[in-house]
Amino acid sequence: MAAKKISRKELLKGPDEFLTISSRAVIFFKDHSTQFSYLGVGIVVLICIYLGINTYMKYVNKKGQTAYNEAYYALAQNQNSDAAKEDLKQPVELFEKVTKKYGLSKASRLALNELAYLKFREKKYDEAISLYKEFLAEVRDNNPYEAMTLLALAACYEEKGDFKEAIEVLTQIKSNPDLFFEEQAMLGLARIYRLSSQPEKSQAILKEFVEKFESSPFIAQAKAQLQEYDF
Repeated sequence: MAAKKISRKELLKGPDEFLTISSRAVIFFKDHSTQFSYLGVGIVVLICIYLGINTYMKYVNKKGQTAYNEAYYALAQNQNSDAAKEDLKQPVELFEKVTKKYGLSKASRLALNELAYLKFREKKYDEAISLYKEFLAEVRDNNPYEAMTLLALAACYEEKGDFKEAIEVLTQIKSNPDLFFEEQAMLGLARIYRLSSQPEKSQAILKEFVEKFESSPFIAQAKAQLQEYDF
């Protein structure tokens, strides 16, 4: 049976399915005008928040960098390792200002490292250790800063007389092939094993060093220390 032919007149009188896409869109937006108004307001609010945060962070970074520069200049005036504690007071206060007042700034992370170094020079080893650990959390997996911070942390423990912790920190560097300063870490381990009355371990580390780093600038030092165990 032949399909019934639909006339042009009937098509024009047809149901809604023959509305154009644009017509449907107009109807949809008209029916949901309130919701779209709220959506528009929400987008504007989000944009304003983003711009506000971005502007504030630029301000904080600028102020933080200025404060850091001031603190670093004060430190540069007292770079002598024999500087008295009172000479270090100003740079310590200035770096503390960066970390506390401008803690959200990029310069604050660098200030942590400088402040830890100053606490070390003041022989405030527990404070230095705390600051180095905080800085380490910021630079983790960022070579060579991670290794350098671990070396500084080990130095704090060594000066404090906590040889066990110092050995654990230096071992992290030695056992991680992705970290720099393995040579310095091994020599540090040999020294601390000697200081902690573990000469066999110190000698073993030195032997490993001589075999592994034949062209090291520290090879003469390692061999000289190794010879001491032959007497």
